[in-house]
Amino acid sequence: MSELSYFVKTKRKQLDLTQEEFAEKAGVALTVIRKIEQGKENLNMSKVNQVLHMFGHVLGPINENDATRNS
Repeated sequence: MSELSYFVKTKRKQLDLTQEEFAEKAGVALTVIRKIEQGKENLNMSKVNQVLHMFGHVLGPINENDATRNS
């Protein structure tokens, strides 16, 4: 499971919401939530950010060098 899928699934469960309820609150289709939680790689970044906005987060591009330094 990817970090993104784990994060979204864990946070959604903390809110005690079904995938359907969460999708409605986030303003995205149920399929978006399912794809994120299943760890699919072909995701629309604006939709992912719409979901992450529910938790005060955003996803954006990072420099590969920065990513390896923080590992």
